[in-house]
Amino acid sequence: MDPNSTPKETYLDAMGAAEKGLAKAPSWLRDLRRGGASRFAEVGFPTTRDEAWKYTDVTPLVQTGFKPAARDVNGVDSAQLEGFWFENLPSHRLVFVNGHYSEKLSAPGAWPKGVTMMGLAEALHDQAHMLEPYLGHYVPEKIHGFAALNTALFTDGAYIHLGRGARLAKPIHLLYVTTGAGGPLLSQPRNLVVAEEDSQAVLIENYVAVGEASYFTNALTEVVVGTHAMIEHYRLQEEGASAYHIGGMHAHLDRDGRFTAHGIDLGGRLVRNDLRSVLDAEGAECHLNGLYVIGGRQHVDNHTHIDHAKPRGTSREFYKGVLDGRSRAVFHGRVVVRPDAQHTDAQQVNNNLLLSRDAEADTKPQLEIYADDVKCAHGATVGQLDPDALFYLRSRAVDEAAARDLLTYAFARDVLSRLRLEPVRSQLERNLAAKLRLTALHQAKEVFQ
Repeated sequence: MDPNSTPKETYLDAMGAAEKGLAKAPSWLRDLRRGGASRFAEVGFPTTRDEAWKYTDVTPLVQTGFKPAARDVNGVDSAQLEGFWFENLPSHRLVFVNGHYSEKLSAPGAWPKGVTMMGLAEALHDQAHMLEPYLGHYVPEKIHGFAALNTALFTDGAYIHLGRGARLAKPIHLLYVTTGAGGPLLSQPRNLVVAEEDSQAVLIENYVAVGEASYFTNALTEVVVGTHAMIEHYRLQEEGASAYHIGGMHAHLDRDGRFTAHGIDLGGRLVRNDLRSVLDAEGAECHLNGLYVIGGRQHVDNHTHIDHAKPRGTSREFYKGVLDGRSRAVFHGRVVVRPDAQHTDAQQVNNNLLLSRDAEADTKPQLEIYADDVKCAHGATVGQLDPDALFYLRSRAVDEAAARDLLTYAFARDVLSRLRLEPVRSQLERNLAAKLRLTALHQAKEVFQ
């Protein structure tokens, strides 16, 4: 790395080097990567002068000399992964180490006819023609610099394709493990999920770390939900305490398609999630649930965009945050109802609980309605624990510290209760209790059930 070059120039040099290795790639893939490089050259990294990044300063991330992770999956063994699998939940397991698919650590098992699941790099090598109609088609042209960086330099990720009528009985668990070995590492997973007509699947996209290190995950996922198809997606972000995580998800729904996304943020130093869902045919339905529980100097920024492009669409958005220490959370939820999207039903809620005077939450729910026959509502709150509820618990011989913990747990668990997979829900409840230092987990369940 040239010590005199800027971070932007360093990445542009990397893009130029990567361009030389694309001579044998399909023309559409070369065009996709060049488009990402061109966009990055145009906009660079976002700053607080950009309205969408007004409250999120990425300067420490940008100035760190992250190096793209090499394709070396030998730094992790199966024993180190045992704690990351969900108890009593059989699944198709695909493991990625520092952003690269590890065949030896994965256990995809058998799947029904019409289903494909594999590493994206392998898919691009063996069956690129299957990816051409989808990869990169659902990410807007005017993307920010991090998404452009991913498009220009991604190397691997997950490719899931459900053929017409294919239905998976077991969830697909995508486990992204970062070791941080070898200095500050950059991993850029790119995931593509295609669900054709009348297909169904549940996916778990799980980001974790082995050991403590400073690293940067720049992930991008595209989800295509066909006619009458159903995708339920869990994004579980439990990165290391010194990690940076920039994530993007772009979902496209066809007629009567149903997409449910659960986003849980418990880890990371600085986290930004962009979730865009386009309801592009009649009867499409989208549910977005989110929970962020942060403390210290953690920073989590959630930007959501639900685009009701066609009539009779339904969307529900429910996000909650718990903030302690000097942490900061940002929520910007935008719902757009286009002129042709009559009979839209959209609701959006963001609630934040501040446990410290130094914590800060910036919330901006936003409705843009260009149709006249719709039912839309939104709301947001930022506050502290209810003194009446605290008094109620204190009057029943619960000490003040325990009462605060119990109320905080109940506030956050409201989102976890929406998770349909019981083993995932139970494990996250235990993780939440540990993060809140709540040892009497069974007591919390008894009080609030």
